[in-house]
Amino acid sequence: MTIAPPEGTIPRLRLFNSMTRTVETFRPLHPGTARVYSCGPTVYSFQHIGNMRAYIFTDTLSRALKFAGLEVTHIINITDVGHLTSDADTGEDKLEKASAKEGRSAYEIARFYTEAFWRDLGRLNIMPPTRWSLASQHVTDMIAFAEKIAPGHCYLLESGLYFDTSTVPNYGRLAGSEKRHGEGRIEEVAGKRHPGDFAIWRRSKPNEKRQMEWSSPWGPGAPGWHLECSVMSMKYLGEHFDIHTGGIDHREIHHPNEIAQNQAYTGTRDSGATVWMHNNFLVDRSGKLSKSTGGALLLEDLLGRGYHPAAFRLMCLQAHYRSPLEFSFPNLDAALARLKRLVKTIEGLRGAAQATTPPTPTARENDLLKQFTLEIADDLMTPRAIPVLEQALEDKKIPAPARLRIVRKMDEALGLRLGELSRKDLRVRPADAGLAKSDVEARVEARRKARAEKNFAEADRIRADLENSGVVLMDGDPLIWEWRIEPPQ
Repeated sequence: MTIAPPEGTIPRLRLFNSMTRTVETFRPLHPGTARVYSCGPTVYSFQHIGNMRAYIFTDTLSRALKFAGLEVTHIINITDVGHLTSDADTGEDKLEKASAKEGRSAYEIARFYTEAFWRDLGRLNIMPPTRWSLASQHVTDMIAFAEKIAPGHCYLLESGLYFDTSTVPNYGRLAGSEKRHGEGRIEEVAGKRHPGDFAIWRRSKPNEKRQMEWSSPWGPGAPGWHLECSVMSMKYLGEHFDIHTGGIDHREIHHPNEIAQNQAYTGTRDSGATVWMHNNFLVDRSGKLSKSTGGALLLEDLLGRGYHPAAFRLMCLQAHYRSPLEFSFPNLDAALARLKRLVKTIEGLRGAAQATTPPTPTARENDLLKQFTLEIADDLMTPRAIPVLEQALEDKKIPAPARLRIVRKMDEALGLRLGELSRKDLRVRPADAGLAKSDVEARVEARRKARAEKNFAEADRIRADLENSGVVLMDGDPLIWEWRIEPPQ
């Protein structure tokens, strides 16, 4: 039996459009469908947890669109060629640099880190898109695209083919920096006509043989980073589609350049997407988490310290996607504790519901689901939607089977796997625990028994013994069935 709000009560989805800086009612170009393009990762290293916040956002968007009854076509690119060490068209090629550092081919580097990225998405219960689109498989398309726009919009320098930003209207509007010749956000290259001009094709240097190199009308080389998204979004979604997503840093350079290419190709003022959406950064106290700093945490690091991936997903959902989110282990601990309370309550309901047939949905259930839907429809307001789910779980006026049913429905939008997780699943053994999981839990149980018998000396001895083995007990946790490695201060 499915559960849904009464007929006519499902609200229209409203989304913040970075182009207009307003929340707008989402009106699909084609009724009943939504076509979405999301900027994917550059696969020259592992993706850190700041990167992963972006894909939790895109997954939440996709789930919200489906929750609203739309059929979603979602494309995410993999940048496995063309991205320099600076987003501003300067520096070394990221894959070539990683290849030299790790002693593997650029193609091996790309494949290895792509698979690692996909593995982390699975851990976070992020749904795969309709299509993964790899840049290296679309270079011929990129050359054809560049050939079409080159006569009216590009010029050739010794270093490659450059886009003249003065040839399109409103360049930089998305970034909020509209000027005729763009902002000087891109480092100067000898011969460029305007500071904002950017590379369409990067010609290989004389006597240089790159691993990722193709022949073109402008000489051997590789496509500029910005070109791939214009080409692949149009190829799979059409010249105009519904939503384009990316990190807020893409709003300043990458997406304005993509829009300029789209306008040149179509000969219109069309940006390519109706709605442009951007998630904010995950930050620590020192600023934005970044791979370039070399110290950013990976999802694997969180697992190694005893945190279930769903706790990180919940931590992200507790903040609105457009707000900066500070990462700290206390914040992650709080999310884990909240997740454990949810799972504990659901496990109790499962036991109570086993011998009971779920009743017909009531007005109370429909009201809660309507309230939840309103929050999701209000620009993905997950911080306000989660308390509605908790309210539904705790409402004893609703029979246990019905509470389980409504929570599973709400979790379709949140993606926390609440219908599957158990307390046992959340007992993630830290990588450096120094003891087998069974040994740790046996000692934890012995300590609980000692405390119940008021043998506090024995309880303290067991605790000290565990700490010497790297295991920290979480006595402040009211559920007291978790232990972990305390992260370094």
